[in-house]
Amino acid sequence: MSIDFSMLKAYRKKNGYTQDEIAEKLGVSRQAVAKWERGESVPDIESVVLLAGIFGVTVDVLIKSTEAVGNGQQYMFGLAKLNDKGQITLPIECRRVFGIEPGDLILVLGDTDKGIALVKMEGEDVIL
Repeated sequence: MSIDFSMLKAYRKKNGYTQDEIAEKLGVSRQAVAKWERGESVPDIESVVLLAGIFGVTVDVLIKSTEAVGNGQQYMFGLAKLNDKGQITLPIECRRVFGIEPGDLILVLGDTDKGIALVKMEGEDVIL
């Protein structure tokens, strides 16, 4: 799965923003915005959500392909679809990076402003 922000510059220009203005709205440097536009790095998920709002598009429109992209600490694995039973399938690369195996206990956290996070519980972390 790959993430492609190649349209970021086009959306920015279409909406009449400079890199400095986008950087200020997101609380990042202009250089960070430039790196995203050149494909040298990817924005964090909070920035992606803010960018979608600024440009008036959905997050999935900003993310075109399906390969995991990350810097060794933060990753974007793409989209997962919720089925009619409320289940999602985590992308293979996500499971590999975080060592998630069938039967593992996953803590689901939520913040109405920031979204949902999953945390793999291990050893003494698990209280049943």
